[in-house]
Amino acid sequence: MKGIKSVRDLGGYKMQDGRFLRTGMLIRTAHLADATDADLEYLSSVPVAKVIDFRKEEELQGKADRPVPGAEFVRIPVDASGNVAAQASEEERKKFTGRKKFDVKKIIVMAAFNDKAKKVAREMYPTLIFNPECQQQFARFFREVLATEKGAVLYHCTQGKDRTGIASALLLAALGADRETIVADFDATNLIYQADVRKYSRRVRFWGGKDEEVEVVKAFLGANTGNFVKTLDEIDRCYGSMEAYLKGPIGLTDADIRTLRERYLLPELP
Repeated sequence: MKGIKSVRDLGGYKMQDGRFLRTGMLIRTAHLADATDADLEYLSSVPVAKVIDFRKEEELQGKADRPVPGAEFVRIPVDASGNVAAQASEEERKKFTGRKKFDVKKIIVMAAFNDKAKKVAREMYPTLIFNPECQQQFARFFREVLATEKGAVLYHCTQGKDRTGIASALLLAALGADRETIVADFDATNLIYQADVRKYSRRVRFWGGKDEEVEVVKAFLGANTGNFVKTLDEIDRCYGSMEAYLKGPIGLTDADIRTLRERYLLPELP
């Protein structure tokens, strides 16, 4: 991909039963607004049968997905209350951005010192997992995946890291991945965004920020794996297991799980 960030195929992961996830079936990305013609041609050739967009309406302004030929587009907006720019006062915005074009990364530097943004950073993953409205949307996500009997499913949010990361974690759990695999896939996003995280973490420290402020940068520019692991622990504490969570608020049945595994896993080797 030339114009799409944070692209990867979930295929190749080994499940606990020894089977492997098929390639070219489940693809996670950032938004498709900057996709090149070649990107779209390739995705069409996979073929991608369905594109699922987790972004809210306001995130689409000037960044609507370019259509993948032959693919159905479905919007399932998920709100993790992560609009850090909204937490900034006009005075703070001018301090960090001056009169130049709006720069969300600079806004995140400013937001690192804002108590509301710190709270959002701490609670983002628990919100995605435990908020009833988010649960309903991820349940819709699974219904859309189950309804796609042929072709690949591509799913994304803005950066392809938080909402997309949680969706990937739930998918991998339903397919039978162990926790190590789930966490490794979530953390792999940081290989893509690590340069930005380092750069803007240094800026936060330059402005007097400590570890607490740097955590905000990690949450909004990278994937905060530590917080994600704590959230997995909370799932176990509240529901007993990830399987119980999937069968509870997400609404998957044993038949749904069998369908997913039959469709997306390679048969066991003899």
